[in-house]
Amino acid sequence: MSIRVLVADDQALVRAGFRMILETQADIEVVGESADGAGAVEAAAHLAPDVVLMDIRMPEMDGIVATRTLTAGGRRVAGEGAGATSPGPRVIILTTYDLDEYVFEALEAGASGFLLKDVRPEDLVQGVRVVAAGDALLAPAITRRLIAEFAGRVQRHPVLVRDPRLDRLTPREREILGLVAKGLSNSEIASTAYVSENTVKTHVARIFDKLGLRDRAQAVIVAYEAGLVAPGSPVIERGEP
Repeated sequence: MSIRVLVADDQALVRAGFRMILETQADIEVVGESADGAGAVEAAAHLAPDVVLMDIRMPEMDGIVATRTLTAGGRRVAGEGAGATSPGPRVIILTTYDLDEYVFEALEAGASGFLLKDVRPEDLVQGVRVVAAGDALLAPAITRRLIAEFAGRVQRHPVLVRDPRLDRLTPREREILGLVAKGLSNSEIASTAYVSENTVKTHVARIFDKLGLRDRAQAVIVAYEAGLVAPGSPVIERGEP
């Protein structure tokens, strides 16, 4: 089954370029385009894309508001009973600048990652596949910069409110969440925690389910805002499986 993609950007040349690149792939289908955020939300409701490439600055409704709208409520499932919904599309933010302040806001709004508009064609294709598979499009360098942002927030607002959802996690799951929040990949976590990579994948899936998270981007935000991991702190102690 093809990955259904919606491209939202106020520049027609950008939309056309991304469509041309993506439609060379047998497993990707561009199902629609939009020139603004409001149109993207409306188009997503009718076209049911798996992934939305979302420009961060657009007229009518910007990419942050549109992302929050798309990731908040899911979408109607055609042919199902009244009220039946499926998870909304995953959003990749498009930006001209490397992790500017708006990108951070978009990640908090529910985006699964970001790409620069001058991304190489092969990286664009891979990014769509990664996000469609349920992973976050966050390189370790980007995660470190997210952490730096949280460090500044902690300094400005030293009192953090503990997230009660963390009580649902086992000691081992709390450990794994801390390692995810430090930007480690599954293989790196497996090496650090002395478990198999498949075990890590199982733990991560359970953590996301218990906390209601979509991907690693949200995991980083939850871990740091809740004070589970302090910026610059050592790796937390390992718990029992």
